[in-house]
Amino acid sequence: MNGSQTLINNPELLRQLADAELQATLLEGVSRTFALTIPQLPDELYPAVANAYLLCRIVDTIEDEISLSAEQKKYFCSAFIDIVKTGNNADVFSAELAPLLSEQTIPAEHSLIQLVPRVIAITRSLDAPQIEALACCVETMANGMPVYQALDLHAGLKTLKDMDDYCYYVAGCVGEMLAKLFCHYSPEITAHREELLRLSVSFGQGLQMTNILKDIWDDAKRGVCWLPQDIFTETGFDLAELTPETDDERFRLGLSHLVAIAHGHLQNALTYTQLLPSHETGIRNFCLWALGMAVLTLKKIKANLNFNESNQVKISRNSVKATIVATKLTVRSNLLLSLLFNLTSRNLKSPDWHYSPISHTGQ
Repeated sequence: MNGSQTLINNPELLRQLADAELQATLLEGVSRTFALTIPQLPDELYPAVANAYLLCRIVDTIEDEISLSAEQKKYFCSAFIDIVKTGNNADVFSAELAPLLSEQTIPAEHSLIQLVPRVIAITRSLDAPQIEALACCVETMANGMPVYQALDLHAGLKTLKDMDDYCYYVAGCVGEMLAKLFCHYSPEITAHREELLRLSVSFGQGLQMTNILKDIWDDAKRGVCWLPQDIFTETGFDLAELTPETDDERFRLGLSHLVAIAHGHLQNALTYTQLLPSHETGIRNFCLWALGMAVLTLKKIKANLNFNESNQVKISRNSVKATIVATKLTVRSNLLLSLLFNLTSRNLKSPDWHYSPISHTGQ
């Protein structure tokens, strides 16, 4: 076990770290992707965005915890909304939730829950508009996600609208929050506030849909499906029949349609990024790295529609490095970014499929 792993597993050692180092270490433990992208942001934005991700991860930890009943999850989510809004009772929340976490929850998340009081103290140290943006996001996510705990998801969601709503609760509201934080940081960015807020929901959905498509078979093993039945009704496939052994051209056709829909959302993500000032290379890279990795993942899915394990469509470390290099070279030029996006994603569209990729405007 290396030093960082030892540290992330030891809440007492973590408590001794300064705020910035604590957030960086927790991020490394719960998400290597965000631990890579968030440090690209300007120093004025890093603390708020890092803290925001940790707050969202706390909600995710509650939702994913197998030992908690639906009623307990609703209780802890409601309590956490109040804590983020007021800063009160974080220690009680942590002491109550931490002992209930199972071994299935990763050690870094055990540490994160034990350190909720420190994370919330950092939240309360932010500017008032930043706190408001974070609290709004947490409230939307923590109120929305428990709704899906009560659903029987073995046969998927009923409609694409249902999928849009789910993606909004877990990712679109995060996009909105980031847009608000970027606008607070820069008057120049604020000039595009309304369009950025609109596009940010689509940006979040594109990333979330990519994750859903990549994880279809991992979810199927748990008896869960996040795909929309109405898309597959058009191809003649019943999602209730989906199993890890499924080998059906009708399913692959529906999957291809969903790839095209996700591509449309990622096209909006590019437009969003291009609205940011060209000199804000840190914020642009933060967006572009996530966008680039999503496009490459969709490409692998489209090229391997008969995949049956997420590892088969997971992009390599070399692909991640290539994304970073390519975006760093093109980050300041909207024209080059469009050319790079169109070249990389040219096979993702379905010529016989038309969809308006902004279908959820937030709540």
